[in-house]
Amino acid sequence: MTNLKNRLVDYYEKNEAKVDVAFFLGGFLFDVVTLSDIDDPFSILQQIVYLFVTGTILYYEFLVPLNLAEISPRLSKIWNYRQLIFHFLMGSLLSVYSLFFLKSSSFFSSMIFVILLMALMVANELKTVQKSRLNIKIALYIICIFSFFSMIIPVILGFVGIVPFTLAFLFTLAYIYFAYRLLLKKIVDKRTLIRQLVSPGIAVTSLFLLFYLIGWVPPVPLSVQNMGIYHQIEKSSGQFILHHERPWWRFWHNGDQDFEAQPGDKIYFFAKIFCPGRFNDSVVLHWYYKDPRWGWKSTDRIPMQVTGGRRTGYRGFATKQNYSPGEWRVSVETTDQREIGRLYFEVKTANSVVERQFEKEVSE
Repeated sequence: MTNLKNRLVDYYEKNEAKVDVAFFLGGFLFDVVTLSDIDDPFSILQQIVYLFVTGTILYYEFLVPLNLAEISPRLSKIWNYRQLIFHFLMGSLLSVYSLFFLKSSSFFSSMIFVILLMALMVANELKTVQKSRLNIKIALYIICIFSFFSMIIPVILGFVGIVPFTLAFLFTLAYIYFAYRLLLKKIVDKRTLIRQLVSPGIAVTSLFLLFYLIGWVPPVPLSVQNMGIYHQIEKSSGQFILHHERPWWRFWHNGDQDFEAQPGDKIYFFAKIFCPGRFNDSVVLHWYYKDPRWGWKSTDRIPMQVTGGRRTGYRGFATKQNYSPGEWRVSVETTDQREIGRLYFEVKTANSVVERQFEKEVSE
């Protein structure tokens, strides 16, 4: 058993970078497979525990080097592994929040924000970051604090928008102030606290505010599970029957994204949107037409009420009767104009009515 342990230690020391990357990718894939719903009580409790443990580690990392606190002999062995514990828990939190933001974002509108968050998740695994100064760890921690409030407050209130975001912003600032006052009882040097705690905390919250004003912060907990363009939609016995002409080999299309319009046809846009239980809010189905000369122009904004409680997502649709041939897109947006989904399609018109055979797709 000892020989096996020694061989494993030797292998890790020789291939440290490869092993770290393998464990990082394995942990991320594990989070993808096991990701719970955003309002799952166990998942929320787990996040609170992780944030408490990492916050406690940071608290003592402020005090121990200044001889203002001591680690008890019983915890000294665990304290020696504090960096590993901190970055493991931080990596888990960042991966969970990245996945939640990714699910709630339109790639086109929130790409930079999600890529930045995932880049931080990767950076957390780098040795240079793990051995970095305290203020970098504080910045990573505040990102997780803000992400937690950004997700839990809309779940509690039952809607998204400026109010939940403002509350998340204020709660994060209050958390930073609480940590500052708590440490100020032990540390007399205010400049150190401002430099290592307050400054990185304010920088992170200001960045979140900037991204929100630009429209880059995804509107968690909403997420589009499915959307498509169809020739007709019927509702029967709680099911939506979607009629389309899509050939089997265009499996990457969502319904009739190449819409062959005959006289009298309507365009049906269908969306399935996930939101937590007790959630009651509205989204806007924003229709755009690409003018050959002037580019994308807004044509219609159709509100759609969404209600939580269905694991398979809330379902709804909108129709458009007045349209021109050409390129179109529909953006699913929140009431504060943050995009959670986008679908492109093209309309081609026929001069005469021809009998057609529609394929049927059932959405439960």
